[in-house]
This record gives sequence, C-alpha cells and structure tokens, in this order.
Amino acid sequence: MSDQAYVYGTGRRKTAIAQVRLYPGNGSVIIDGKTLEERFPSLVLRARVLSPLHVTGTLNKYNVIAKLCGGGVTGQAEAVRHGIARALAKEEDNFKSILRHEGLLTRDPRVKERKKYGLKRARKAPQYTKR
Repeated sequence: MSDQAYVYGTGRRKTAIAQVRLYPGNGSVIIDGKTLEERFPSLVLRARVLSPLHVTGTLNKYNVIAKLCGGGVTGQAEAVRHGIARALAKEEDNFKSILRHEGLLTRDPRVKERKKYGLKRARKAPQYTKR
C-alpha cells in the first residue's frame, strides 16, 4: 500500500455512478452504509461486484467503501465493480494488465437510446395500416 490512507476510483455504468475507496483491511464491503449482502441480495450481483478482487487475488486485503447515486440495481453493481477495478489499477501497476485483460477497466458505453419523434419508442414505429 502506498503512503495514502486509501485509494480512490470512480465507476460508471448506464446512469449509475459509484465513488469507491479502497482501504487496507480484511475484505469487508460497505455500500451506502450497508453491507454487500444487504445492498445486493442477488448472488450474481455480489459476484459481479467482487470480481476485480477475485481476479487480482486481493479479496481479503482491502476494505471497500462505496457511495452510489443513480441507476438501477444492475447498473449500480457494475458501477461499483468498475470503481473497484480502477482503484486497484491505480494501487498497483501489475494489476492493470490483469484487469484490462478481463475487461474490467473498460467503461461499458451502452446507455438507453432516446425516443425519436414520430415513433413510439427509440426505434418502434406506429403500426402500419394498409386499409
């Protein structure tokens, strides 16, 4: 660990933004004042959040504290994952190549497409009537 008390990383996915801090510790994850299990009851989402720590083998070396705003449950989980990955990459240079290879440092650019005028949704056109 460097001379700082913590390492910071910002993660984004869709409209969710996560501000993540990594502290040296025993592996506890606190998101908006709640534990990981309270915040994300789904096992799939919990695994997604912890994937950067699993990949780098630092699951029990850092405590994670995150603040979330915006988005839905899946977007928030992936924003926390992105934030953790960025903080780990900032912490140690050799983690950067591992995380990049797993695709955890790349911000997912997919967002909801805006509705266009004359259409019902972004691409759905009104039903065509012949007669």
